[in-house]
Amino acid sequence: IPRARSRSSASRARGIGVGVVTNQPRVGEGTLAAEALAAIHRRLDELAGPFVAIEACTHARDAGCGCRKPQPGMIVAAARRLGVDPRALVVVGDIGSDVAAALGAGARAILVPTPVTLRAEVDAAPVVARDLREAVDLILRGAA
Repeated sequence: IPRARSRSSASRARGIGVGVVTNQPRVGEGTLAAEALAAIHRRLDELAGPFVAIEACTHARDAGCGCRKPQPGMIVAAARRLGVDPRALVVVGDIGSDVAAALGAGARAILVPTPVTLRAEVDAAPVVARDLREAVDLILRGAA
């Protein structure tokens, strides 16, 4: 994601803990090894981190777990790891399930549309930002 490192660094400079929550069903479906996902997370941390929390739902898509977005489990787990109430979090995501997970946990949500974002998801989002820079600026200004 363009500018991810500078935006996460700007947040950390203001004392804001930064984390990642991600659905990774390929692990549960057997097409991605857990070790490969761990390597991806290490690389992500190198490129845009350090992250206080990286939460990944590795269950298969049809597992019915409470952590796979749009369920709020990973948001709650990230809040626990960050040492804050979920209501103190702002979740930035690019699809409706990111927004739903945030709201389900009591967190705030900002949608940053990408080519995969549906128009209905944009219309339903409580806050929409053009890009990650704008989303982080909204957070730093306390506008989200």
